[in-house]
Amino acid sequence: MHGIGRNGDGAYAFGRVEDPNEARVRFSVDRRGVWLSVGDKTQGVHVNGRPVQRMAMLRIGDSVYVDGVEIMLVAHQPLGEVPARLIDAPVDAITDPRVVLRGIGGRYHGRSFTLEQPRLIGRSSDADVRIDDAAFAERHARIDLQGDIIVLRDLGSVDGSVVNGVIVRDAVLKPGDQVMFDAQHRFVIEAPASNLGADPPAADTESETTHAPTAASHGWPARRLPWLLLAALLIAAALSGLLLFGVSS
Repeated sequence: MHGIGRNGDGAYAFGRVEDPNEARVRFSVDRRGVWLSVGDKTQGVHVNGRPVQRMAMLRIGDSVYVDGVEIMLVAHQPLGEVPARLIDAPVDAITDPRVVLRGIGGRYHGRSFTLEQPRLIGRSSDADVRIDDAAFAERHARIDLQGDIIVLRDLGSVDGSVVNGVIVRDAVLKPGDQVMFDAQHRFVIEAPASNLGADPPAADTESETTHAPTAASHGWPARRLPWLLLAALLIAAALSGLLLFGVSS
């Protein structure tokens, strides 16, 4: 467990927590994800601009504010680069409508944009995600789906976009990634449970070998089957004999 507290001279310090009661906020990890816990006497804690009183579950790219100090949860793995074959690929094909860009902060909180067509982010009137800020580029970026690859393309923005807490220009996105524009408009990539972006399935011959039901797969060698059948026949004959003798007696 890690947390934020004050050191001897009153300044904030971040590190491993020995006594949870001394930390203003605490960070812990379990199989479900990263958790933020707020101390009993701590106030002014926000996640992505929303106040947190006791506890919140965090995702990569979230911003945590403690007394005006910002802490961002950043991915430790780099984002995938856009394959060369997709840099100039056309983006007008209709694709899977189940892959969406869902707003989780800012003006578009709660709204979803399907990626069955390319989505333009910018200040222009024809932008799908329109951000009305004089400092924001008219054509900031575009997100589109190329087969099973989600691509973020920079269209000449000044500061780029923030993905999972990292400033990028072009990147390959995956379900669960958090994308932020203009420091406050947050979105998350969502898709149904599938092999989106996963490795291709193994060859048919391998799957047949793995999944074909055989006697050996259950611990019974095939050569033992005739003996089992013979034993079953002998047992059935013995039972029949007992029934016959029992009836005659």
